[in-house]
Amino acid sequence: MDTMLAGRFHLDSKKFAVEEVPIPVPGPGEVLIEVKAAGVCLSDVHLLDGSLVPLFATSDTVTVGHEVSGMIHTLGPDLKRGLTTGTRVTLEAGKTCGRCAGCVRRRPCTQMLTAGIDYDGGWAEYVIAREDTLIPIPDSLPFDQAAIIPDAVSTPYAAVVATAGVRPAQSVGIWGVGGVGAHNVRLARMVGAAPIVAVDPLPSARERALAFGADHALDPAAPDFADQVRTATDGQGLDFAFDCAGVPAVREQAASVLGLGGSLILVGITPKPLTITEGLTFNYLQKQVRGHYGGFPESVSELVRLAASGRLDLAPSITDHIPLVDAADAVSRLENKVGDPIRLILVP
Repeated sequence: MDTMLAGRFHLDSKKFAVEEVPIPVPGPGEVLIEVKAAGVCLSDVHLLDGSLVPLFATSDTVTVGHEVSGMIHTLGPDLKRGLTTGTRVTLEAGKTCGRCAGCVRRRPCTQMLTAGIDYDGGWAEYVIAREDTLIPIPDSLPFDQAAIIPDAVSTPYAAVVATAGVRPAQSVGIWGVGGVGAHNVRLARMVGAAPIVAVDPLPSARERALAFGADHALDPAAPDFADQVRTATDGQGLDFAFDCAGVPAVREQAASVLGLGGSLILVGITPKPLTITEGLTFNYLQKQVRGHYGGFPESVSELVRLAASGRLDLAPSITDHIPLVDAADAVSRLENKVGDPIRLILVP
């Protein structure tokens, strides 16, 4: 067999289709991965609807998908890591451009390429991966759970432990309890945040937030919303507010209920401008806004260890498994929140 199915997005026509394409051949320093599971993310939805534009696209057509796990199928030449076929792996969601010197851990390259956006990702039967983007996974970690770690879990993980640096007993608010926000709740709980206030307009999402470890789950449209946050935080306001929705109105509301020295962490992405209309109190209370994007190089490895050791159970995050050929239907389900999914998994 020389061909495979792949979910391809044509950048010029803005059309997506599952097509038959040649199976790629790994080059120097690369391996061919047989894909076992691939997550469907809101970033994928934004790519297909045109609101997310590739910054460093290497082709006018790209295979979508940046949450991928599978097995090493074929080794390319000039490998340095001693990899073997059959090894179970998950793939980091991006890679450095490979042209710059002195990449520094925890300091993302300004030309970091994103899988499934800038270069071919894993909505396919096989995918090429550079050897330095592979993270081995143990037999005890299912492929579907491993697949979502590189973004749905590592993005809020890095936001909580690095960008925010949440410490035990600090108060946290999380707006949007979907694929990223649900994990933000769990990870805030894991590091000891208290109280954790989840905010979502969907009753089902609020129920999920409580099940995932939130202390309070609030409706952002409630007329006494600010009073509820003040009550939950003993009148102090939030130490950290995480916007996992990427919605301007969310950012306004989240900033308004921060306490002294509180920080708004921008996790969700949006092409719309950042505006905060709060006046003097923003200065007086010494509030901050911090941008955040993706995970850090060590995030995926750390989370694989946490999941494998039982510290983090990702089974409740898998909403459904969908055949690769039905990828367009999966995108529609996520975009329209059909069944309020956390993560839908494509299976070749």
